[in-house]
Amino acid sequence: MEGISTDALQRLVADGRLSLEAGRHRTTRRWQAAMARVAFRLLQQGADDDDLRLPVACALVEFYGDLPNEEITRLVEVLTPIEAAELDPRIHIRLSQVP
Repeated sequence: MEGISTDALQRLVADGRLSLEAGRHRTTRRWQAAMARVAFRLLQQGADDDDLRLPVACALVEFYGDLPNEEITRLVEVLTPIEAAELDPRIHIRLSQVP
């Protein structure tokens, strides 16, 4: 992952938000549950934006509410492309077809 903060990745893995599987970072069930809670809450509030950064930021604030905004922003930058990949069915189809 070019340009990604390795210390942020390590923190997210250590804190149980990400795991490393088959050489790529994957979100954990704990993270997915947080994203589901946030998405439900945002939909209830009428949010209809397709920007994935908003639910990622909200979930991070649930976990790390005491972190400075700059650190939350850095974690959003790291997690958003990983979360987007988790939501892309083409990646999972391709990986399931590898012998």
